[in-house]
Amino acid sequence: MKRLLLVAVMAILSLSAANAQGGNGYRNTIGIRGGYGAEVSYQRYIVPEGRIEGTLGVNRYGFSVEGLYQWMFDFPASTAGIWQWYAGAGLGMGAWNHKDFKDGFALGALGQIGIEYTFNIPLLLSLDYRPGFYFTPEAKFDWTGFALGVRYCF
Repeated sequence: MKRLLLVAVMAILSLSAANAQGGNGYRNTIGIRGGYGAEVSYQRYIVPEGRIEGTLGVNRYGFSVEGLYQWMFDFPASTAGIWQWYAGAGLGMGAWNHKDFKDGFALGALGQIGIEYTFNIPLLLSLDYRPGFYFTPEAKFDWTGFALGVRYCF
């Protein structure tokens, strides 16, 4: 009985995820996010009010892999495109080699807040801040999370 209930819940969630579109009319975005480093970013709406984002990034000290959930909110602005803002949380991991930090594998929690604009063509621009608190290799707060994103919507 428990297995049947679990299978039914998973099927309903996957059907709703397959049909979810964001407030900008698209289900997916892919592009780059650049600031302190550079990241390849993929976003997928799983419900109209929320999406997941996965990134693979590099900077001059190392690399990172991050995953976040973002809650989406509309601006009440009547413009040619679509303005939205978002807030999110997730996890990040990677490795770095830096004189001010211990070298090695990094694991931490991330927060995010940002604003984005979707044009009348499948192009999205975003500006966000994603700080993180890393637990390993030492407890350290990372303030360098400002970035500009350019993504293709599909």
